[in-house]
Amino acid sequence: METLLQCTDLSKSYGSKTALDGVSFSLERGRIVGLLGPNGSGKSTLIKIAAGLLTPTAGSLLVEGKKPGPATKALVSYLPERTYLSAWMRIFDIVDFFADFYQDFDKAKAFEMLDRLGINPRDRLKTMSKGTKEKVQLILVMSRNAQLYLLDEPIGGVDPAARDYILNTIIRNYNENATVLISTHLIADVENYLDDVVFINTGHVALVSSVDEIREGQGKSVDALFREVFKC
Repeated sequence: METLLQCTDLSKSYGSKTALDGVSFSLERGRIVGLLGPNGSGKSTLIKIAAGLLTPTAGSLLVEGKKPGPATKALVSYLPERTYLSAWMRIFDIVDFFADFYQDFDKAKAFEMLDRLGINPRDRLKTMSKGTKEKVQLILVMSRNAQLYLLDEPIGGVDPAARDYILNTIIRNYNENATVLISTHLIADVENYLDDVVFINTGHVALVSSVDEIREGQGKSVDALFREVFKC
């Protein structure tokens, strides 16, 4: 398989606080990968480095052999943990903005997903519930034909029914030659969608494995192994 993302001794510190400490792993193309760990384990920091929003203190992270920056912006589609869209904007204006900004953005796909959810493109973001806003953000991210999708806690703030919709939307709409990295601490909700997992805690990688290896080799679910490793 072809490596899409490579972390080598990746570290990130904020003053005296270490968020990542010597993280090394790789992601192959065509995989859905769970970046799994408790809150505060370093998941968001790693994703922000991959998205080009933070720079490492030491070590490296490469996307298609390139450091995150202008050269990788066209390869990476990033969903942050918090809403970043302007509340006054109408949905169709946001779709137009994304289409202008990203050459790989598929407007037809975006409007199709909005219609399937019953979201009126003429509505302003400020009139929507938190869960609907998160669905809109996910639709925008998944409407790009990217190589690497970075999804930071995409199901953390929505109800169980919305989680199923969000996860199914991810599966149906990503480029199958691409890779999806999903950061979450809600293991039971995502494990049936995952090919591989990376367990991370206090800035260290605790495990890198395929889901099949965990189930067949250890005879337990990803959620059960997670609880065992992290004592939760």
